[in-house]
Amino acid sequence: MSINNQEIEKGLYLVSTPIGNLRDITFRAIDILKNSDFILCEDTRISKVLFNKYDIDAKLIAYHKFNEKKNLPKVLELLDKGLIVSLISDAGTPCISDPGTILINECIERNIKIFPIPGPSSVTSAVSISGFSDQFFFYGFFPEKKNLIKDLKKLAELNISIVFFVSSKKIRKILTYLKDYFSDRKILICKEMTKYYEEFINTEINKLNLEKFELKGELTIVISEKKDFRKIKQTLNETDKKIISRLINKFSVKEIVDIISENKKISKKEIYNYCIKIK
Repeated sequence: MSINNQEIEKGLYLVSTPIGNLRDITFRAIDILKNSDFILCEDTRISKVLFNKYDIDAKLIAYHKFNEKKNLPKVLELLDKGLIVSLISDAGTPCISDPGTILINECIERNIKIFPIPGPSSVTSAVSISGFSDQFFFYGFFPEKKNLIKDLKKLAELNISIVFFVSSKKIRKILTYLKDYFSDRKILICKEMTKYYEEFINTEINKLNLEKFELKGELTIVISEKKDFRKIKQTLNETDKKIISRLINKFSVKEIVDIISENKKISKKEIYNYCIKIK
């Protein structure tokens, strides 16, 4: 059952909207938007596509990074009057690498209630299918030139997944930096998530070749955690076996196991079994 304007608490609502497929929106989000007195949109043309599909007919206010400060007094006045105001971004969850933080902080200062309406997020969607660590750091848009090297050096020290937004126009240019700072990691590139032509590239960064891919729009990329070489299981190679053969009549099996395993992460059981086999 739909709710009406009288049943909704007055305040600011941060409403998550689809990142591609228009069906990825919650019933509650639609109800809130339909009963909002005003909706703040990054680009009203983009938002109207969604609103037309769900018969949302609220007053729209353009609210983006270029007019955020200018429109702030007007929005605060509406909220002070006890009106229901919703904030949406072009896609996904508001205020995540999108405008709105200035408004949020003003509402906190004025004790204006803020309500999150959860829903789609390209960040969590990408991490969920990556196969990488679920502990992750979200950077946002790939570092600008002035902060590039400094930030990448810091990020390369993190042993967790790292999520970036990258323009498809820049992805080939930054590939060199990815290989320089994250050479031992894997990468997931998400193109047009939830849309008809969605595509996912999951590979080792050093093997990444983008020539055969047609990339467009905004990409979400996830860098894996560092490889833990201590956990990579090594096995006896031919050199190891030759060394064991030379030692087998001079040392005990236990001593050989200790010698071979001292500098290699080879299962002691495997070394032991090979010694018994050739003894």
